[in-house]
Amino acid sequence: MKYKFIYILSVTFFLCQFAKGKATDSLLDERKIPPEHSLDYIIDMIIETAPVYKNLIEEYTANLYTKGYINIKKSNILINYIPSMFKLKKGIKEYITESYSELHYTAPDIFDRKIIAYHSTIDKPKGFNNDVFDKFDINIYDNSVFNVKLVSPLSQNAKKYYEYKIDSTYYDENNRYLYHLSFTPKYNSYKFLEGYMIICDSTWKIDEFKFKGRSEYQNYTNKVQMGKSDAHPEDLLPVRFDSDMSFHLLGNVFEGHFTIDMNYKSVKLSEKDVNKENDKSKYDLTRSFTLRSDTSVYILADSCYFAKLRPFPLTEKEESIYEKYYVEKGNISIENNEKNKRSVFWDDVGDLLVGSYSINSPQIGKMRFSPLLNPFLLSYSGKDGLSYKQRIRYQRMFSKNKLLNITPMAGYNFNYNEFYWRMPAKFEYFPEKRATFTLNIGNGNRIYNSEIIDELKEIPDSIFDFNKIHLDYFRDFYVDFFHSIEVSNGLTVDAGFSMHRRSAIEKSDFDKPDDLPVEIRNGYEDKFRNKYVGFAPRIKVSWTPMQYYYRAENRKINLYSKWPTFSFDYERGIKGVSKNSSEFERLEIDMQHIVPFGYLQTLYYRAGAGAFTNKKDMFFVDFRNFEKNNLPSGWNDDIGGTFQILDRRWYNSSREYLRANLTYEAPFLLVPYIFKRVPYILNERLYLGILTMTRLNPYIETGYGIGTHIFDFGAFVSNKNGKFNDFGVKLTIELFNR
Repeated sequence: MKYKFIYILSVTFFLCQFAKGKATDSLLDERKIPPEHSLDYIIDMIIETAPVYKNLIEEYTANLYTKGYINIKKSNILINYIPSMFKLKKGIKEYITESYSELHYTAPDIFDRKIIAYHSTIDKPKGFNNDVFDKFDINIYDNSVFNVKLVSPLSQNAKKYYEYKIDSTYYDENNRYLYHLSFTPKYNSYKFLEGYMIICDSTWKIDEFKFKGRSEYQNYTNKVQMGKSDAHPEDLLPVRFDSDMSFHLLGNVFEGHFTIDMNYKSVKLSEKDVNKENDKSKYDLTRSFTLRSDTSVYILADSCYFAKLRPFPLTEKEESIYEKYYVEKGNISIENNEKNKRSVFWDDVGDLLVGSYSINSPQIGKMRFSPLLNPFLLSYSGKDGLSYKQRIRYQRMFSKNKLLNITPMAGYNFNYNEFYWRMPAKFEYFPEKRATFTLNIGNGNRIYNSEIIDELKEIPDSIFDFNKIHLDYFRDFYVDFFHSIEVSNGLTVDAGFSMHRRSAIEKSDFDKPDDLPVEIRNGYEDKFRNKYVGFAPRIKVSWTPMQYYYRAENRKINLYSKWPTFSFDYERGIKGVSKNSSEFERLEIDMQHIVPFGYLQTLYYRAGAGAFTNKKDMFFVDFRNFEKNNLPSGWNDDIGGTFQILDRRWYNSSREYLRANLTYEAPFLLVPYIFKRVPYILNERLYLGILTMTRLNPYIETGYGIGTHIFDFGAFVSNKNGKFNDFGVKLTIELFNR
């Protein structure tokens, strides 16, 4: 209530100017001498007004002209190890790009862009020059900046992290009284910005916003210019962006300057009754993604084409870059062409080894390979050792938006000397109802026969030790086939079957001794085998209440929900399908949810239970929601929803389990308050996991983790049955994966 009256008057005044189309000059002229405001008052008014301006624009469409200049200061052979970097030309240090796009914005934070035309001296545009778009998807009145969630100096608790200073005050050409206000962070962290903003005294609207930011390998300075008058809705929106970027990694230094000019076609103010609670269609956000559904290919234009689109002419230096490019392109002889073909071949081989590689053809579809020699796909765990994985993505679109996705994945665990692979394939034949056939083939985790579980129960807890027990392990080859359909919004039903073929790693001789009693000999082969086959029909029902989604033509794409996702999974093994098949019954329930709250804080929780209810003819305990992932997983994969240092032998040691996991993430938990000069940490996490099963009553795992641009690190401590059990760490390389 401190400044509420003045705050309401200023915002009401600004909104009235939009409604009546009046300029503010007349009122400002009457106010010959502006009031003297303290720095705290000015900051409070800016922070209190920012949420109103943030939500004032409901939607807009605009044309964007983008121009980029890139200068290669230093480069070496290690540049090939930078994923998605565009291919440099021998002897060429300067490059230029231009594009013309349509932008559709929908509140609160949906930016949808479609490139109409593109022109560049880069033959295969990707990487560094494309990163610029991420620097402009911002609402300067928001609490955070960019998708990486940097702390804005206009956030609701910004005074906790920033210091402010009034550099100057002056009248502009429209007789508006302006403050030139600089801001600097109190902590040396990559989560904060440094710069200035120019504020209008009458409306607390931002005229100009300039800030500097950095990461481990990139520095940037952005300048956002807003509309200068206060008479139209688009004056709350940016009209021009300028960004200077520098990239430093592995001895390579690039610099770039990018400019975006925005021309607004339509601007719509928010309405109070846009989303009524009883309006079922409010979950359909299709209107926010109209451009994303347009899959037409952009035009590869020339300089003459762009001469009609440029809002300002090229500089002499930029024109000379184009001239050199066209001269070089026109002077390629047949002899040089043959050399180029050989060079391109070996360049492609190099891309395949050390860079991401893509194939896009209307005949065969889209295929993307991870680099074969990419060190950034490594993961280390104190419990499981070093792991490496490789992934290939294949996608092909058919008529009526039918979609085929195949994502083979392979990995190797050096600690266990085990190779893992899986090949999931999905064919969405009825995209409007998300109707999909799924086939998944692969090898699962090595597992021991559950017959030993009853024997383990007889061992007293005081002397029980997995390391003193010999377990006969089996390889697992599996085939899963399912049909999935979304019955109603958020309610999905999967039905199909699973097949497992488990074979002993070290085969045993199970000849029946003649001196065994008859009753034992008759069941000998059933109990002891070198091969087990399982066939099980399976049904899974998952429900996400109040599911938000959008439609791309006739395709329904789910986005998020404010409610958790509940699932019920039932599987029943059928005996007699094959010679070695067995009968069993598995039930699992699960609930998981990601809850954003507060300021840049996220709470992730998961709870579930499972049991094998038929225990007479069951040889392997293999749950679906409670299993060990032996391949690398990063910050946003399974690191928050699993038990990181639980010995993998426990996952198959009990026919029932009850688990709960909780992960809390925030940008500032401990480190910034203890060490003010630690710029590298982006996020911190707290972990808590509780597990109850046979011999673990309970097992508790707690942990702390940090996330940076380069790696994620977590340290974990476990407690078993009220006593300290183990300590371990996990490290995943995340460079270029953010």
